[in-house]
Amino acid sequence: MAFKELMKEKAKRLQKKIVLPEGTESRTLQAARILMDEGLAASVTLVGKIDKVKTAAAAAGVNLEGINIDDPAVSNKLEAYAEEYYQLRKEKGITEEEAKETITDPLRWGAMMVRLGDADAMVAGAENSTGNVLRAAFTIIKTAPGVKSASSCFIMYIPDSDWGVNGNMVFSDCATIPNPTADQLAEIAIAASESCRQFLEAEPCTAMLSFSTKGSASHENVDKVIEATKLANEKRPDLNIDGELQLDAAIIPAIGNSKAPGSKVAGKANVLVFPDLQSGNIGYKLVQRLAGADAYGPFLQGFAKPVSDLSRGCSVDDIVITSAVTMAQSE
Repeated sequence: MAFKELMKEKAKRLQKKIVLPEGTESRTLQAARILMDEGLAASVTLVGKIDKVKTAAAAAGVNLEGINIDDPAVSNKLEAYAEEYYQLRKEKGITEEEAKETITDPLRWGAMMVRLGDADAMVAGAENSTGNVLRAAFTIIKTAPGVKSASSCFIMYIPDSDWGVNGNMVFSDCATIPNPTADQLAEIAIAASESCRQFLEAEPCTAMLSFSTKGSASHENVDKVIEATKLANEKRPDLNIDGELQLDAAIIPAIGNSKAPGSKVAGKANVLVFPDLQSGNIGYKLVQRLAGADAYGPFLQGFAKPVSDLSRGCSVDDIVITSAVTMAQSE
């Protein structure tokens, strides 16, 4: 089953609550209608001034029946949200009055809904920059316990192939951390492994990629991957994470057996962890363009609760699929 169908089926099964903070954005409104009509969410909440959301929906030809609209300025949750935000930010010098004013920002409001359990997941970015979405997430939702840096992954679906999990593979990090340290690379590997479990419902075989396989080359960039592999295995010995591996050794059994005999990952990888953002971004686009693969993402990983950032050029279908994936992370 292709990834997007798999995610839709999972969302239907889980029946989670999602908040879409960009409540007056046309594609978001259309996606909200689809999420409800296809039974992909238990509830969908749009954030914005009620009259403006209704006006935008009418212009987009969207029926709002069954969709919640949360207007922060008049919400009965304003005092509680403002107090929680004040507690989070008072050490940064924010006043209670400033907290009450700031929390009415739709992105922060949506993030607070997730933090306090009024929503299970948040998706935004159709009209906001990645920086704005990430600031709201880092400030309010925060990273998971023990995680210092959030990262991202793509799900690559290669049609009519048996790569990874029925043609699906996890590529990470291709969108977030330009030049990760060994510690950050270890966190990326662990998070990407969990993404494999969540999204593909399979045990991860995670390859830490390099231009060297098991000491075939010597360089400080290789040393970083070796150190990251060691750290990841110390933190999570239950996961199958191995490196350093060249790409062919990671995914082709004969080469993996030759270059890394005895490895539980070599030749069987379904998760590829790139050593830096340049190689990750180039890698996923090469596979997308030359192999005709579908690239889904980037999906954020490492946060305490699920949040996803959209491209401002996203389609309605992109928002629907990203919403399904983000709700799947809340399982």
